[in-house]
Amino acid sequence: MHGFHATPIEASLFGAIAIASLLLAFVMLGSRWLRHYLIAFAAESWLIALLSAAIGYIDHYPELYVIALLTAFFRGTLLPYLLLRIVRRLNVERELDPILRPSSSLVLGAAAVIFALVVSAHISRALGLSAEVVILALTVMLSMKLIGYLMLAVRHEAISQELGLLVLENGIFLGTQILVPGMPMLLELVILFDLLIVVVCFGVLVRYLMGQVGSTSSTKLRRLVG
Repeated sequence: MHGFHATPIEASLFGAIAIASLLLAFVMLGSRWLRHYLIAFAAESWLIALLSAAIGYIDHYPELYVIALLTAFFRGTLLPYLLLRIVRRLNVERELDPILRPSSSLVLGAAAVIFALVVSAHISRALGLSAEVVILALTVMLSMKLIGYLMLAVRHEAISQELGLLVLENGIFLGTQILVPGMPMLLELVILFDLLIVVVCFGVLVRYLMGQVGSTSSTKLRRLVG
């Protein structure tokens, strides 16, 4: 794990990028506007690309330069562009009927971060890891996963739920870049292309919802039951 031997400067750089990514996840959680979701997700993806490039330079993993470029292109550019096209075509600007208000969602998100911190500290102690950057990476990874699940639970719009899945996956990818920078490149490429498949599948789902029930809200899927 990279966190075992990170210098203070490296740890500060990785920590700053990780915390900024987590804050962008909170931007998505606390907003109802789909464009805000897309901008925050694109910025978060570019930060993860920067993190990959920084680790590749510091730890001499040249393959991470390729991963950084692909992350910036797929996560930071192509996916937001495809989702923005869907939003424009469907003329869906914001989440109309969320289960929780944005303020309540932010409170739950903060509770998720505290829970993730406690769990990460226990895991670090159990594994004999004392580096702060390791605990931070685990905390951010678990927090973003929980925030992604929370977005899936409290949002009805299909685009919002799709971004919840993408945030969840961003958390996993960010954590592995810090903790396991030598992860096989093939596995990382598979993860990147899986995201494209997810977006295409959700695009088909959204088109179906609009064509059949005239709405992109996932609550309309209840009509398919039985």
